[in-house]
Amino acid sequence: IYEVNVRQYTPEGTFKAFAAHLDRLKEMGVQTLWFMPINPISKVDRKGSLGSYYAVSTYMDVNPEFGNLDDWKALVKQAHEKGFKVIIDWVPNHTGADHYWLQKHPDFYEKDSVTGKAKMAADWADTRKLNYSNTEMADSMINQLKFWITETGIDGYRCDVAGGVPDSFWKKCIPALRKEKNIFMLAEGDKPELNADGFDATYTWNDFNAFKKIAKGQGKASDFDSALNKTDKEFPSNTLRMFFTSNHDENTWNKADYETTPGASHAPFAVLTQTVKRSVPLIYSGQEEPFLRAIRFFDKDTITFGKYTRADFYKKLLALRKSNAALAANASFTRINTNSDDKVYAYVRELNGKKVLVVLNWTNTAVKTTTTNPLIDGEATEIFSN
Repeated sequence: IYEVNVRQYTPEGTFKAFAAHLDRLKEMGVQTLWFMPINPISKVDRKGSLGSYYAVSTYMDVNPEFGNLDDWKALVKQAHEKGFKVIIDWVPNHTGADHYWLQKHPDFYEKDSVTGKAKMAADWADTRKLNYSNTEMADSMINQLKFWITETGIDGYRCDVAGGVPDSFWKKCIPALRKEKNIFMLAEGDKPELNADGFDATYTWNDFNAFKKIAKGQGKASDFDSALNKTDKEFPSNTLRMFFTSNHDENTWNKADYETTPGASHAPFAVLTQTVKRSVPLIYSGQEEPFLRAIRFFDKDTITFGKYTRADFYKKLLALRKSNAALAANASFTRINTNSDDKVYAYVRELNGKKVLVVLNWTNTAVKTTTTNPLIDGEATEIFSN
């Protein structure tokens, strides 16, 4: 999955301007394009000059910054013709502070017990929290989700704050959407209930937090075992997990991957996202450059492209994922213990006679390590040097 930040992707910040990058991303090996919310943004309580993508003023229109509905349909068509799948970001937990529902359907929102006005979601002042006990609101949400599938041909959704929406809604919503198309559903959340609700993949926040500790020298490489064991214990065996070294939140607010996994140490963490069991890996806009600073969230802040220093690195990994059955989601995963498990994380993936050995040095110095595990006996080709 490749996350597209349309506003910041080009100087124009439009669908048409982004389309010029499709061939490059196809060449790199991207399969699915995830577009951050494409809906108009509320002006009431707006943050910054352009506001947050996640303060939606209407679910049924296109943000005029990016173009119009025909521009969006044309981009989806172009992407499909080149073999991509397209998913869009959807914000079901809350709307912006001037969504038309606030006037037309005030009972669609949770009310503050003191003021009687619609509550903001969490501490996001530019939002208002939706009330899922109102069945009319829930049905309206499902119908508006259907619109983008049937009218624009998208292939699924990334659902923002999915865990903040009742499980009962997703159990009704996702089957209804799949009657229209066999869509892919990605939940921003790290709880097994979301998979039970019908989502195909969930976020790996727990795993990412383990990354950060190890990168900072606050833990051993072998500590990552506990993150994978937690998934094995809590999530059904057939569920997918979206692994990442950065995304729009982590880049802007938490300095990933230009500080939390800086410089040379990006590579071994990124390799894990591409090769570990259950993984659907994410690449965020600019990571292939790499663009190593925070991208502003509420104002125009164009990403500078041109060098694509990491593009070949990602291309080799993505090509391996496509060509080698050992990196399929259901391929076996066996940890390879070494005499340097405090620094080195190693494992073998295997399926249908294909085998991939992954050896990751999660420190900033060279390590010489040995193992007695017979799984690695034989000859192999190193992916980056051939």
